[in-house]
Amino acid sequence: MPETIEIQLKKGVLTLCVLALLNRRDRYAYEIAATLSDAIDMGEGTIYPLMRRMQSDGQVETYLVESPSGPSRKYYRLTDAGRGALEAQTSEWRAFVTAVENVMAADAEPAPPAAVANTAERGAEQ
Repeated sequence: MPETIEIQLKKGVLTLCVLALLNRRDRYAYEIAATLSDAIDMGEGTIYPLMRRMQSDGQVETYLVESPSGPSRKYYRLTDAGRGALEAQTSEWRAFVTAVENVMAADAEPAPPAAVANTAERGAEQ
C-alpha cells in the first residue's frame, strides 16, 4: 500500500523539527521523541537512527547528565553545523510552503468550462 502524503511530509521535515527543538534547548532523545509524538504523531523508533545520523553528520553533539532516577541520560545539543543546517532548512521549508500555498491558491480559481478550453486550444492550433 502506498504511503500517504502525511507520512512523506513527516519524514521530510523530521530533521528540521529536531533541529528546531534543539535550537531552543538541549534535550535527550526520548524527550525529543515524546515531543514529536505529541506534535506530529511521529514514532519513537524513528528518532534514534536520526539522532545517530545527525551526530555522524556533525549537526549535534552529545554529553551525559546523571539522573537521580536511573542511568545517566545522553543529551543532544546543536553544533555550529547544526545551527547552519537549521537556518538553511528553515529557509528551504518556508520557500516550499509559500510555493505550495501559491499553487493551492491558484487551484482555488475555477477552471474554465471544457468547451471554452477546447475552443481556445483549437484557435491556438490554427
